[in-house]
Order: sequence, then structure tokens, then C-alpha cells
Amino acid sequence: MVIALCALTAYVSHMALAVFNDGVRPFMLDFIQKRTTRSATTAVSFGLSAGFIFGLGAPMALVSGVLNPWLLFLPTDILGLLSPKKWLAPLLGAGWGAVVVYGLGGANDLAKKLPVDFLDAMQQMSTPILFLFTLFPVLAVTKQFGRLRGGIVGVVELALVVMTMKLWPSVFPGAIAMAVGVLALIGFAIDKDLKQRRADRAAGVSYELPEGVEDPMASLFSASAARLRRHLPLFMVLGAGVCVLAQMKIFGGGEATSFLIAKGQYAEAAQVDFYRVFGFVPLIATTALASGAYGIAGFTLAYPIGYLMPNPFLAALAGAAVFALEVLALSYIGRVLGRLPSVRDSSEHLRSAISEALGLAILFGSLMAANAMGGGLGILICGGLYLLNEAMGRPVVRMAAAPVAVIIGGILLNLLYWMDLFTPVK
Repeated sequence: MVIALCALTAYVSHMALAVFNDGVRPFMLDFIQKRTTRSATTAVSFGLSAGFIFGLGAPMALVSGVLNPWLLFLPTDILGLLSPKKWLAPLLGAGWGAVVVYGLGGANDLAKKLPVDFLDAMQQMSTPILFLFTLFPVLAVTKQFGRLRGGIVGVVELALVVMTMKLWPSVFPGAIAMAVGVLALIGFAIDKDLKQRRADRAAGVSYELPEGVEDPMASLFSASAARLRRHLPLFMVLGAGVCVLAQMKIFGGGEATSFLIAKGQYAEAAQVDFYRVFGFVPLIATTALASGAYGIAGFTLAYPIGYLMPNPFLAALAGAAVFALEVLALSYIGRVLGRLPSVRDSSEHLRSAISEALGLAILFGSLMAANAMGGGLGILICGGLYLLNEAMGRPVVRMAAAPVAVIIGGILLNLLYWMDLFTPVK
């Protein structure tokens, strides 16, 4: 299934119909309209994706034992764009899928045999990632609506986490808290937009263009939406594949989700990925309409639906239906978002808050892993590598730098052990 899906995503990328990397999508319009070359677009994709593949996707998969979209879909973005021939793209994608399927287990087994098991130490990352991720709605509310509302939401979330731990110990403590936080953010944003529209109507402000004047953005959006609708059957197959992969419980759509899937907490994983959707729908919708290239995972709704499906057949039907609805509704979603500027701002604040919360969680968890495998020396090596990366202008993206530092630190500690210069921490 993994090999087949990687082949499909590489083919879709080659056709410039969809890419996973949100940063690459704005460049696709020039490629589609032949204003730039395939090799130049591939270089952009590689430059924006390499750090996440090797610094985040691979380490997270090794640590959690669960596949993730950075490891599967970012490389197929690159391979699909790189391929000069249509028939070669799925072969390259399938090859990458085979490398992941058969190489991941071997790498894990090899690491387990080392005297300093850095993969086992990296399990320390799970707790800070799961708990600090809970705070992203608080950060988003504070940034958009001020300290007072942010503080109130923060106190409510803390109370809900404590209550969940006390009353329902088998439930992920942040699930209910995140739901309340995201709902509060969306409620504040919609309330602000509705008040602004009422005030504008009372002042006689009109948002309509004069008669006979065509909105150039609306024309571009319409052409992009029509291009995607022409390939609706292919998107339905893609949606079915993504949803089935999630249903198989070997794939997680995010950092926190990967650890929840590994622990068998599928309902909580579905909640976490569902909340993330609100941060990415405006970005994916607007970049898709502007560029004519959709997201490989769509609005990512296929993830939580897949986790909850009882079997692969229902998951395939649900995934195909969800992608069909998303593609058909793309123009309507773009128009709605155009009338709700505060909701669009909320999605940007949500994405920023997710990155900040996970950035701190991954850094803190990585230092805990360094301490577990090497004590003070481990912290010195891994923390030093992270700081060196910052001083050098971040050749490795910040979120991926700490896990990379742990892996390099683990290899160095093993070398020191073989040189009889280090004794592993018991």
C-alpha cells in the first residue's frame, strides 16, 4: 500500500496537479504555465523539503515506528517533479516507497544493536510533544485577540487537562482542552468578522466591483478550480489511498499524532489532526486556487477520518468522497474565506502557534533524549550542534535541527564508546 501510494503521489506531482509542501505550491503556477523549467521547480522543492525529510520525517518515523507525510510525500514531490517522463515518475515514487518500507525496519534494528541506543533515548520526545502541543490554541488566541482572552483560554485549557487526567486517565489529557481552545479561537474570529460586516453595512461600505469590471484574481481562481475538477477521478483515487493508509494505523499526519497512533489512541489522534485542519484549510485553498495545484493530502481531513474507519474498504470510499467534495467546493471555500478576513488570520496564527509549540517541544524533548543517552556529555554535544546550526544561519531548518543533533550525537557517543572514551548511561 505504501509503495502504491508513493507511486501515485509522484505521478500526481509530475503532472503538477498536487504537491505536499505548502511552500512549493505557490511556485507551481509558473511551472504549469511553462514560465519556468522542471529542473528549476525541482530545485525549489528539494531546497524547501530536504531538511524536513531527513531532519524530521525520518527521525520521527524511527522513534515512533509510525510513518509520516514528511517521509512519504515530500520525497515523492521531488521525484515526481524531477522525472522527465510521465511513466518514470510512478516508478521513482514506488522505489522510494520500497526504500521506506524495507529500509526503516533495518535501520531500527541496527540502531538497537548499538551500545548507545539513541532511538530508545529519543522516546523521551513524546511527552513534551504531546503536552506542549496542547497549548497551540492559547498562543493563537493571545496573538490575535490579546493577552486577556489568551489568558482566559489558557486557564480553561489547564483546568480541562487536570480534570481529564483525574476523571479519564485513559484519555489523552490535551484532547478536550485543544477542542475548547480551537473553538474559542474560531468563535472570536467569526464574531469579529460579523461585527465588522454589520458596521460596514451601516456605514454604506460596498465590497462589490463596479459593473463591467472583472476581478483578475477571480478569473485566475476560476481557471485553477476548473483545472483541478477536470482531474477529479484521479483526486478521488488519491483521497482513497491516503485515507486507507491512515486506517492501517501505520501512519500519522503530525508529530503528536505519530506518538498517539503508536500508543493505540486512535480517537485522540483523530481529534488532534482534525484541529490542525482549521489552520491549513485557508492556506491550502488559497494556494491551490492561485496556483492550480492542490495538496497531496487535500485539507488533511482524510487523516482523522481514516483513523476512525473500521476497515480499509470504508476508508477508501470515505477518502474518495472527501477529496471529491473538497475539489468541487474549492471555489466556494475561496469566496467564503474572502468574506471572513479574521478567520483567515486565525489560520495563520494557528499555523504559527503550532510551529512555535512544536519547536519548543522538539528542542526540549531532544535535550531530554541527549541526557538519557549521554548525560551531561550528551547535552553538550546535542545542544552544541543545535546552537552551531543557529549560528551558521540554520542550514538545517530549526524544527528539524534538534532531532538531527540527537542522531549525530548518538553516533558520536558510539564512536567514543568504541574508543573507550565514554561509558553509556545506565
